[in-house]
Amino acid sequence: MYINFWYAAERSEKLTADKPIRVRMLSHEFVLFRDSKGKAHCLSDTCIHRGAALSGGKVMGDCVQCPYHGWQYDGSGRCVSIPSLGPEGRKKVPPRGQVDGYPTEERYGLIFVFLGDLPEEERPPIMPIPEWGKDGWRANTMDYHWNANYERAVENGLDPAHNEFVHPTHGYSGERAEYKVNELRIDHHDHGFEFMHTFQSPPLKNWLMKRIRNYDGPLDAGSGHHGPNGLYTYIHLTPTKWFHQYVWETPVDEHYLHTFLVSMRNCMIPKNKWFLKIADDNMDKRNFAIAEQDRTVIEKLDPVCTPAERSTRELLMPADKVIWLYRERLQQWDDMGWRIDADELKRMRAKRNVV
Repeated sequence: MYINFWYAAERSEKLTADKPIRVRMLSHEFVLFRDSKGKAHCLSDTCIHRGAALSGGKVMGDCVQCPYHGWQYDGSGRCVSIPSLGPEGRKKVPPRGQVDGYPTEERYGLIFVFLGDLPEEERPPIMPIPEWGKDGWRANTMDYHWNANYERAVENGLDPAHNEFVHPTHGYSGERAEYKVNELRIDHHDHGFEFMHTFQSPPLKNWLMKRIRNYDGPLDAGSGHHGPNGLYTYIHLTPTKWFHQYVWETPVDEHYLHTFLVSMRNCMIPKNKWFLKIADDNMDKRNFAIAEQDRTVIEKLDPVCTPAERSTRELLMPADKVIWLYRERLQQWDDMGWRIDADELKRMRAKRNVV
């Protein structure tokens, strides 16, 4: 897990104006709440006073109020009121009256939190969705949880060689005599890389998808990553009918993740609202079915976490080049000191509990 990146914390619709919510990311607890203007804020979920969870409290104007003794914190994490000091003294908050606050942005129907200490001008950007809001494109959003390491999930999304074996309902089933992973066309960018490749694909089996592609022939598809936790996939069913998917893999901890998926398409967008709902529901079911097929494999990988060492027992093939490139990027961020030492974090918490 790494600091100094943006992480999707929750879907915007889940955070209402009247109630704070608790989220767990990178093995830490946070509270999300909206101020009187509707802006989302993220703070450490532990009150500086006696350790109560702020997420169990209330939203009071522009502040979140601790449920234990009523201390109030503004969006920056600064305590602005201590009721026990009385009417005259409750505003005289000691300098230590502060909890950690984190920058937030809302985009694409999601609440993003920057977990790190870089100044604003040095922060890596949120993974963009270029098609968002453009005419002719439709978005579907879903989220789900896996008992898996988030890096393993990103690697799975980048993997060009698993479709025939993990997703037989969405292409060819199993190995064919002529099967081969063709050359990957790889392009690097500031925060990762992407690739495209061409492969043979049969007519789509789903009744609605058949209206888009009902022939056997070449298909262009590919994936890319943005930072350690951002993933995107391009599926060009025909030269003009495309699916683009954007995924944020948020590590709850080393062994559990919360996935946020924004699926964009420029087809299957009928004007009739009833037919549009059918198309949306069909897309959601398709995406969830694919995710479930992946989950059954990823949750049983050994080791659970992506191997950090360059020398492992894995036997990588040319089709695994993108996996190796992703791990090379992880190593670069590790060398910059951005990786969280999960073992040290566990030792610190164990020591605190003993004391």
